[in-house]
Amino acid sequence: MNIVHTLTIRHLQQNKRRTLVTIIGVIISVAMVTAVATLVFSFADLMIRQAIADNGEWHVQYQDVNKEQLAAIRDDEATKTVAITRDLGYSRLAGSQNANKPYLFIKQYDAQGFAQFPVELSKGRLPQTDKEVVISEAVATNAKVKYEIGDRLTLHVGERFEKGDDHPLDQTEPLRRTDNQLTETLQHLKTREYTVVGFIKRPQWETAWAPGYTVISYVDETIMGANDRVHAAVALQKVNPSLFAHAENLAESNQIETVHYNNDLLHYYGLSKSEASYSMMFSLTAILMAVIMIGSVSLIYNAFAISVSERSRHLGMLASVGATKRQKRNAVLFEGVVIGLISIPVGILCGLAGIGITIWFINSMIQEALWTTEKLTLVVTPLSLVITCVVSMLTIFISTYLPAVKASRISAMDAIRQTTDVKLTAKAVKTSKLVRKLFGIEAEIGLKNLKRNKRRYHAIVFSLVISIVLFLTVSFFTAGLKQSLELSQEGVRYDLEVLYGDGKRLDDSLIQTIASFDGVTEYNVIHELYKTALVDEALIADELHEKVKQDRSLLQAGKYPYDIWIHALDDSSLQAYAKAVGANYAQLANPDHPAAIVLDTIHYKDMDTGKYVQAKAIYTQVGERIEFAKSDQANGEEAKGNKVTVAALTDQAPMGMNTTGIGGVNVIVSERVMNRLADAEELAHVQTFLHLKSTEPLKTQQEIEELHETNLHVYNLYQSRKSEEQRILLMSVFSYGFIVLISAISIANIFNTISTGVALRKREFAMLKSVGMTPKGFAKMLNYESIFYGVKSLLFGLPVSFVVMYLIYLAFANKFSYGFSLPWMSIWSVIAAVFVIVGSAMLYAGAKVKGENIIDALKQEHV
Repeated sequence: MNIVHTLTIRHLQQNKRRTLVTIIGVIISVAMVTAVATLVFSFADLMIRQAIADNGEWHVQYQDVNKEQLAAIRDDEATKTVAITRDLGYSRLAGSQNANKPYLFIKQYDAQGFAQFPVELSKGRLPQTDKEVVISEAVATNAKVKYEIGDRLTLHVGERFEKGDDHPLDQTEPLRRTDNQLTETLQHLKTREYTVVGFIKRPQWETAWAPGYTVISYVDETIMGANDRVHAAVALQKVNPSLFAHAENLAESNQIETVHYNNDLLHYYGLSKSEASYSMMFSLTAILMAVIMIGSVSLIYNAFAISVSERSRHLGMLASVGATKRQKRNAVLFEGVVIGLISIPVGILCGLAGIGITIWFINSMIQEALWTTEKLTLVVTPLSLVITCVVSMLTIFISTYLPAVKASRISAMDAIRQTTDVKLTAKAVKTSKLVRKLFGIEAEIGLKNLKRNKRRYHAIVFSLVISIVLFLTVSFFTAGLKQSLELSQEGVRYDLEVLYGDGKRLDDSLIQTIASFDGVTEYNVIHELYKTALVDEALIADELHEKVKQDRSLLQAGKYPYDIWIHALDDSSLQAYAKAVGANYAQLANPDHPAAIVLDTIHYKDMDTGKYVQAKAIYTQVGERIEFAKSDQANGEEAKGNKVTVAALTDQAPMGMNTTGIGGVNVIVSERVMNRLADAEELAHVQTFLHLKSTEPLKTQQEIEELHETNLHVYNLYQSRKSEEQRILLMSVFSYGFIVLISAISIANIFNTISTGVALRKREFAMLKSVGMTPKGFAKMLNYESIFYGVKSLLFGLPVSFVVMYLIYLAFANKFSYGFSLPWMSIWSVIAAVFVIVGSAMLYAGAKVKGENIIDALKQEHV
């Protein structure tokens, strides 16, 4: 160790307070980077494990491949393992007590398939030949059909076809039935003999409305015929962005027509075939890391810059005894190395401890939020540690380099005289006479103080600007995440949906029977009626304007034909909904003057671009009228009321209502108003939907099915609703947790900068006191300085924040389309916070120097 390094270490030891403040600043920065990196890796690990538990461990699936193509897939260099699956089809389940689920659905796996896919055996063993099956437990519990291990089954297996359609139906398609009669048949039947060798838990992929109970058999590749077709689910050696192109090339070279990707799993590896998703993820990651690094650099840079200011005389003394520019620069860089060697390990440990404790506390909520069976565990990978160390070292280097260059340029005489920071000229400190007239001499002195020491002034303003930018951009980022999450969700806010398959109305007595079940906590009834309306060109959606520009023939007499979906709520549901959106219930309930709540803002997924879009469905105003097209009247009967007044505009849909797309409008009315608007023929075709929330959705579903109401369909969406609600809640918790962390770092940064700046001005304050400045005048001067700092930082910080927020918005716009709006609540909060924090920091720093001895302060020696 050379003499410069020895003196640097000695200086750090002698200035313990300054060294400790700098170390704490670096530790906070490193801990934040560690926490963010670790959390990202831990969440990715959780979601990867959960995706595998739900859908199996595979990345690419080649569908309908023959034996030759299967061999090519196995021989591919990218292939790690191949699982063979095949959907044989459906067979009638004799004795089924569930009219909506009359089939067994037979699926086949090979040995690797049983290992890669989530098949949970509850009793017996898995099939080992294509003559053996395992059966879902739901056959006994839901269909009330009992089987035992060893039973022999003769099944006639075929494909489901709806009458008049040559496309086979799969498990995602509910049973096709009209007027209590099946409108689908099983075709291409083949007889198969099976022996029951075990039972399995109901698989995740079997939805509540799937028409068949899962039965799994075995597929043996060795006895496949030349024309037999199977699906090949491939787990890859390496998961990287090139897998999409590689899979497409493999499929093309082997004449494989269909390739599917396990998108749920690949998303958690950070991969997406969607260019929009990939662009959004990359842009947001880059912006977030830039925000973190800028905040960290600001915090650490100020600590080292202040340290150099304190050491200026010390560095000048070194220069006076022969220290070169390089040695002075290296002295500061070496200080950064020493601080880093102490702070980076401690910061990593603090970050891991903090995020580990956080995970431990919120794990149960995460499982509910994400509907996971897997637990979130702290995942520390070499890559996450390398990222943390590289980002931290780069941050420290950037933070120390500029002060080191500045230190190398300090001459011996300037440093000893301490004239580098303060360069006084009349022009430099000139202030407006208006300042003294309006605020007094204290304000003028405060402003002159800022002007005469511009470097320190700029350092404090820069620190405040960075803090403002950090807070506002992170707030905007988290709000954008929440909005994009809400746009991408289905908007399911209920557990069960009940309706007749043939489109009939639900009987009131049936509704009341279902609503009275023990577990039901909330319900609503929606009657749905379709009409059309001609809307003035000036009022139509922006997207329709573009279409009309290209093709004016879309208009009819200057008006655009709109699809109008009228939704009638029962009285209690309408009353609650009207209150929520600020509408007058009495106006809505009056059939003599029909009025409606209009959903003028909708969100949907644009299938052409893959974007989630929020848009105006129609530009109308409260009080205006929507006129429906008249329906054809039988027997010359007079048309009923065909106009409805807009009572309120909203973007909130009632529970269970799905919004239409561009070119349509959803309106919500009372049942009496619907009866007024519709004729007898239209009322006969009104569809009724009953939506329920239940404490025990599966039990409630079973109770409804046990009513044995013919053609009554029950869709269980409890899992989707809980998942959506808890994801948004979880996003809020982590988002605002991150905001609190950023805010804490920003406040520490400001306090550190201002208090140290004030401490370095002891000589200046002592001079003012020596010429008669009173304690009251001193406090007043500091208060005005606080105001000047706050105003200047806001003048720079707010515009910079708006630019960064817009960049974040553009990053989200790769995948989500919604209007850009400023977070005014956050902006007003940050304006208030700046003055509170600066004022508090000044008060704290002023209190520390208030009792200083004037003679000692005038000497002001920094060792």
